[in-house]
Amino acid sequence: MVGGPEVTLVPSARARSGNEPPGVGEASCASLVLENIGVRFGGISALQGVELVVEQGAVWGLIGPNGAGKTTLFDVISGLRSPNEGRVWLGGVDATRSSAVTRARRGLRRTFQRVQTFGWLSVEDNVLAALEWRGGGGGMFADITRFPTRRSRERERRARVEVVLESCGLTAVRSDPVGSLPIGLARMVEFARAIVDEPSLLLLDEPTSGLDQRESERLIGQLQLLREASQCAVVLVEHDMGFVMDQCDQIAVLELGRVIATGAPQQIQADPVVRAAYLGEGSKRSQHRTIHSEGGQS
Repeated sequence: MVGGPEVTLVPSARARSGNEPPGVGEASCASLVLENIGVRFGGISALQGVELVVEQGAVWGLIGPNGAGKTTLFDVISGLRSPNEGRVWLGGVDATRSSAVTRARRGLRRTFQRVQTFGWLSVEDNVLAALEWRGGGGGMFADITRFPTRRSRERERRARVEVVLESCGLTAVRSDPVGSLPIGLARMVEFARAIVDEPSLLLLDEPTSGLDQRESERLIGQLQLLREASQCAVVLVEHDMGFVMDQCDQIAVLELGRVIATGAPQQIQADPVVRAAYLGEGSKRSQHRTIHSEGGQS
């Protein structure tokens, strides 16, 4: 990049061996590490050699043209699709062959481009559903007798839901079926359900789509609270570049299934490789580059 920061190649994860996650030192406790991820649909490569390290408490943006592979990569991370090559590490544990349920129990949460809620349930019950997997303790006997421990845990769950409903601006519609809500509120319900169980890694697919200004501000506030209070890492796919540039620490750019650049927002904005991917300027690049930001993560 002319007049910009130094550009270097990323060391290949394939040069490493054993059961250690890629990266040096701190990567072993990163929330997410992707190592040489490849996905093929028949003879078509949807993802090729994708590598990424997302530290605890970091917010990463994943951007690229339509068809670049962003949703496919989210499916790989969340366990909805197995990669043809590579490994997925969550909190230093190889989760490549783990199910979506197992990954969720390790703290991974996700929202979807098309809102996924229980439309016939109330807002409150949708959010409560995210806590049900923890159970109430005591098994069937506790269910029948309403054992004190079970009642105590139920109160704790409802208290937590109360806090999240309030912070997400959903208290006034708590009893409404989610299927009756406008898209912005339904998306906030999905977000509330994703954060109520205090995730360690949160994947957000088009989180601002359909939100009005007030709802967007609430979302931003919740993201800031997550990273400050729990060191939750966030990876988001978003077409609102203003939101991405303002809220993300680092950005990865996908083109035709490859990561063509990573770096701080201001450097991604100025990178001619990124401009080529979005605007069709110049020839296509397929080499993964890391843009080293001053004092930032590469």
